[in-house]
Amino acid sequence: MQVADFDFELPEELIALRPAVPRDASRLLLVRENGVREHCMVRDLPELLGAGDMLVVNDTKVIAARLRGLRASRDEFGAGAKIEILLLKHIAPNAFTALARPAKRLRVGDRVAFKTVSGVVKARGEGGEVELLFDRGGRDLLSAIDQEGETPLPPYIAGKRAADTRDIVDYQTTYASRPGSVAAPTAGLHFTPELLAHLAAKGIARASVTLHVGAGTFLPVKSDDTAGHRMHAEWAELTAETAAALNAARASGGRIVAIGTTALRTLETAAGDNGLIYPHTGETALFITPGYRFKAVEALITNFHLPRTTLFMLACAFSGTLTMKAAYAEAIAARYRFYSYGDACLLFRAKE
Repeated sequence: MQVADFDFELPEELIALRPAVPRDASRLLLVRENGVREHCMVRDLPELLGAGDMLVVNDTKVIAARLRGLRASRDEFGAGAKIEILLLKHIAPNAFTALARPAKRLRVGDRVAFKTVSGVVKARGEGGEVELLFDRGGRDLLSAIDQEGETPLPPYIAGKRAADTRDIVDYQTTYASRPGSVAAPTAGLHFTPELLAHLAAKGIARASVTLHVGAGTFLPVKSDDTAGHRMHAEWAELTAETAAALNAARASGGRIVAIGTTALRTLETAAGDNGLIYPHTGETALFITPGYRFKAVEALITNFHLPRTTLFMLACAFSGTLTMKAAYAEAIAARYRFYSYGDACLLFRAKE
């Protein structure tokens, strides 16, 4: 399948730099199973879903993953060089994989000093990846990162403005509880406590899964064919209790509504070919493109994504490529806001 099939023209000014206030004031484009579209608001969700439906959210919490430090001096190089680190994955209590800039200034054994912590480069990979072993671990390390790190805004936003104190709250879901992501599960950014309460009052239940979002969500698809792209593995968990609740909801006629592509990928990773959802703990690198047969999810709430991305490919797989291209064309004409801080879609899975 050609990556060019998922291209479209997106005016740069439609990439949102700030979220709607309040969160549920975002616009919502509803796309039904047959492709029919309606213009709504996120706060309309209690009327658009039904009693017995089950929302599935990703409860991951974004860490302050961007750190700025100095490489400890080397005699042959003189004063320490400035190094920017983007933490990628927590691989041990005191170790992370990370992207370093400029990576060429680091070699194995170098120490990078931040404000209150330091890390030693234990390994280097291609493309600027390094493995950092910190001088502390566990909660102490996460606390230090939280205090001195910066919100890791996506490059489409960070290239236009610096992260600030507003982003500490804005770039986090209201139900985030498990630290580990370097990017927010952005569909969840639209939900307020009040909206969640209204959904619950309508008989629409909520369950949580965890997928710690990695920087791979920002990486472009460089191959011409989707078969040449490999997703970065991300850690995900769906507990036995959650699996039982989801299977019970489906058995009673309720629909599984994934809040975001990360929740959907976790659910589909955990689902069997028989349609049952099983407990899962471990990595997933599930890459969903048109032709994929969905096993667990009947509806998806997701933001508007950039062209030629794996996220737009997933939306096309869910609702049909022609349907989604038409929906995006209508959204662009209507000046919907795109990407992490933008508006949202409610997609009902296309009938096979």
